Order: sequence, then structure tokens, then C-alpha cells
Amino acid sequence: MTSLRLSTAVLGAVFMTCLLAAREAQAAPAPAAAAAASPPGDPRRGASLYETRCGACHSLDANRIGPSHRGVVGRRAGTVPGFAYSSALKASGLVWTRANLDRWLTAPAALVKGTAMGFRMPVAQDRADVIAYLSSPAVAGVKRPAAGR
Repeated sequence: MTSLRLSTAVLGAVFMTCLLAAREAQAAPAPAAAAAASPPGDPRRGASLYETRCGACHSLDANRIGPSHRGVVGRRAGTVPGFAYSSALKASGLVWTRANLDRWLTAPAALVKGTAMGFRMPVAQDRADVIAYLSSPAVAGVKRPAAGR
């Protein structure tokens, strides 16, 4: 029963993420314009946005539908061990800088044609907050075991 509730919750989160993405996609700015005008980010708000908008497919420490994100800032695209990336992303040569993440979240398919990622985050402040969260010291580093283990 717990498994069924969890599956239903995951499917609900995926549906809501897709619905939000479809609504926001109608007002998506051009990728270059979005990257040029990035506002400062709030990592606390970014943590909440990450959980609600990215969490259905991504995790900081586990590959899911999408690859894990801990340490993503500064990492070469398509290199998380154990994740099956599209050939387009593996061959892109991208490094996930803050600017490239902003461009990616604005319109992934415009940045890398042939990518499997379809989710977009067209609101500049939302992108800045999520990127600030992913860049924060708590997320940027390697996961460390809890004390006493």
C-alpha cells in the first residue's frame, strides 16, 4: 500500500511539473536574452523550487529519470556515472557554468538539439534561484556521510 501511495505521489508530481512547464513555456524568453539578464539568486527559494519543479525527475545524490545534481556546477555535461544521456548531450562539450545552466533551463532543446530534456523554466528569477541553490556550498560539494557513521 505504501508503494502504491508513493507511486501515485510521484506520478502526481510528474503531472504537475509537466502542467507547470506547459503553462510557463507560453511566455519563454529567447535563451540568449534570458542569460544576459539573470537576476541574483536566492538559494533558499531555489531549494524549494528544486524540490517542487525538478524533484520529480532529479535528485541531488541519485540518478532518476534525470541525472543526479550534486556538484553539477562546473561539471562537464553528460558525465554522471550510471546515467544514460542522449548522444547529443554527451557530445555537446558543455560545462555546467551558471550561464550555461541559465541557458539550459530557459530552453534545453535550443541549447542542445536532440537532448531528451524537455522541461523549461522561463522565469528568470526562478532559474537564478535554482542555480544559486545548486551553486551553494551545501549542494556543490561531495556528499559526506553523517557524523557517527
